[in-house]
Amino acid sequence: MGRKLLAAGQLAEALSHYHSAVEGDPKNYLTYYKRATIYLAMGKFRSALPDLSKAIELKPDFLAARLQRGNIFLKQGNTEEAKQDFEAVLQSDPSHKEAQSQLARLTELEVSMQEAQAAYQRTDYSGAIRILEQAIEISPWDPEAKELRAECYLMLGEYNKAILDLKPTTKLRADNRAAFLKLSQLYYGLGEHEEALVQVRECLKLDQDDKACFAHYKQAKKLSKQLETAEEHVRAQRYEDAIDKYKAAMKTEPQVEVYTTKAKARICHCLSKSKQPQEAIDVCTEAHQRDPHNIFILRDRAEAYILNDEFQKAVEDYQEAKEFDGENEEVKEGLERAQKLLKQSKKRDYYKILGIRRNDNKQEILKAYRKLAQQWHPDNFQSEDEKKEAEKKFIDIAAAKEVLTDPDMRQKFDAGEDPLDPENQQGGGGHPHQWPFEFNPFGSGNFHFKFHFN
Repeated sequence: MGRKLLAAGQLAEALSHYHSAVEGDPKNYLTYYKRATIYLAMGKFRSALPDLSKAIELKPDFLAARLQRGNIFLKQGNTEEAKQDFEAVLQSDPSHKEAQSQLARLTELEVSMQEAQAAYQRTDYSGAIRILEQAIEISPWDPEAKELRAECYLMLGEYNKAILDLKPTTKLRADNRAAFLKLSQLYYGLGEHEEALVQVRECLKLDQDDKACFAHYKQAKKLSKQLETAEEHVRAQRYEDAIDKYKAAMKTEPQVEVYTTKAKARICHCLSKSKQPQEAIDVCTEAHQRDPHNIFILRDRAEAYILNDEFQKAVEDYQEAKEFDGENEEVKEGLERAQKLLKQSKKRDYYKILGIRRNDNKQEILKAYRKLAQQWHPDNFQSEDEKKEAEKKFIDIAAAKEVLTDPDMRQKFDAGEDPLDPENQQGGGGHPHQWPFEFNPFGSGNFHFKFHFN
């Protein structure tokens, strides 16, 4: 039954049957060998080794088991044990081609490792990496070869490649706390604090009293908690609290530049979102210098420029962001809006008419409106020319109040569209200072009406 299941590729079921077969006949060398082949098919080479050794113990001249065990030893980089098995095969069968070939590969491996060590010692890290590629092809389960190549990558500043080599060594070598710690430190240095915590926790699972791992764990956990809390504040739009946490994170880790860069970028975002344009521009500019290809920093600075009525600069930032990521919808929409606002600024700007900021609330808008309406009421002027000029200003003031106190119209205006501009109305036509209400109180030209400052 085990053989049938094995032939059908049902490895787990076949393994279960061979477990029973071994228990039923513990002196059958073939049963151990078959179970070992299943383990190998499942990628469990460590489990296969005891079965192959048992098969050889029961039948010392069983060449297939010796060859298979020698192959595993060779892949593990255990050259002495592998050599003993291949030589034992050749003693029984001097013309055995596979044993001869594997013995030659073993010699090649030993030479490669010696040459790689020598290249590393003379700081020829690129040369060592090239040599180790050949060695790792022969012994892919050898942690020593991968660890040496990882060290070479570290010396060359190729941290992600070092990580790729170190990760498998945590399974290839028992109790490899050093690899878990180094992985955690590498991730931490790359700004991936969450993955750093994952790796250092694996170290502490092996030994909770490991001093080096525990010290690094405390640092990574503190920083990670601060950054996570900051992001929670951002999601809840508690921007000032978020800024405080980002500043605290920079104090917690002043040595690793990537965290300062990330914190500056997020503070830039918070200041822009909380409508503090000048502060946002200053921080975003510093963040942009640190990370010039970050489109989100450019976006946040562009939004701060818009709040500051610097539309040309906003357009330039969005254009730069688009060069880095031309498919980003937020950037494309932002650029279109900034271009509309720039065009609009050359026409009638309701914020400038009332002398207010873009983030002022309705109460501040009405206050500015009342003051200007009183100042420019046509009844305050005597000559016809003065009255005409006052009428023009008064209509602009009333139009600004009408647009900026209506949420829908203000939203349109902030998006770069003047809701009172005849060009934006269906059918077009009209006068640029058309009265926005249902009637024009200056239609008769006599200006004798009672004005209500609502």
